[in-house]
Amino acid sequence: MRILITGATGLVGSEIVRQCHAQNIHVNYLTTSKDKLVSKTEYQGFYWNPDKGEIDLNCFKGVSAIINLAGASIAKRWTPKYKKIILSSRVQSLQTLHKGLLEFGSEYIKSFVSASAIGIYPSSVGNYYTEEEQAVDNSFLGEVVERWEQEADQFQGFPFPVAKIRIGLVMAKEGGALPQMTKPIDNYVGSAFGSGEQWQSWIHIQDLARMFLFAVDNTLSGVFNGVAPNPVSNEKLVKKIADVLKKPLFLPNIPEFVMKLVLGEMSYLLFSSQRVSSKKIEETGFSFKYTNVCPALQEIYGVKSSSKTSEMGLKKEYSS
Repeated sequence: MRILITGATGLVGSEIVRQCHAQNIHVNYLTTSKDKLVSKTEYQGFYWNPDKGEIDLNCFKGVSAIINLAGASIAKRWTPKYKKIILSSRVQSLQTLHKGLLEFGSEYIKSFVSASAIGIYPSSVGNYYTEEEQAVDNSFLGEVVERWEQEADQFQGFPFPVAKIRIGLVMAKEGGALPQMTKPIDNYVGSAFGSGEQWQSWIHIQDLARMFLFAVDNTLSGVFNGVAPNPVSNEKLVKKIADVLKKPLFLPNIPEFVMKLVLGEMSYLLFSSQRVSSKKIEETGFSFKYTNVCPALQEIYGVKSSSKTSEMGLKKEYSS
């Protein structure tokens, strides 16, 4: 089996590639950097330039599934110029893939899975969102994800199924939001943001990568939330990180206006709240390895659990 992956050198893509190779699945990947081109049987790189609509059609040879993860990081200051890059990098990547498939042919493709984000859901402390939700968050992020998904929907014109995975807060040691949350805690200046009541729907990176491959293997179609079963509040997440790192928390919560001065509009990411359900993906037969945040953090930081708390007890704690 051979899968074409865009964004393969990023945080999530690298884990998907690792899991592919562990299962003897070969990977073709697209990169905008010619310096990152590798030519191996199990890992073959191809150049593309979505800004110009350029793609090496050889990337589709022997491929039976496509995973799309391409898109500029949202964890950089949202200047007017960078906001355009965030949006265009997602839209133009999908448009270039679409154009390439039209030219090359799609008869051998059995599955197409594209990344999306839970940022499409309106920020709310009280709501519990499923994939059936039609409302879109009135923010730049909501606008980006809505446009991103509309572009992915264009692939429904091909004969293969199209799945979209709305990714939550990715728990990983190597990148993403977690190291940024951990650093101040590790330096004794950590605290929750705002009220701390905002929901963080998270997922361990291993489970997220497994979910993408599960969607491919089972030729899923439609929207699925890429989150673990038990979301936590920002305050609880910060406390659990501190517990795992064995660091004290003694500072008051950081007010929203302070972070807005520091980060500008991007500070919205720290204070928005989406409590999101994982039920739909579980009903397809997908099983999470990390359902609760404490074991996930312990695995990430290599900490052995000293607690005898059962999985049932942890589930009760985090769902309460």
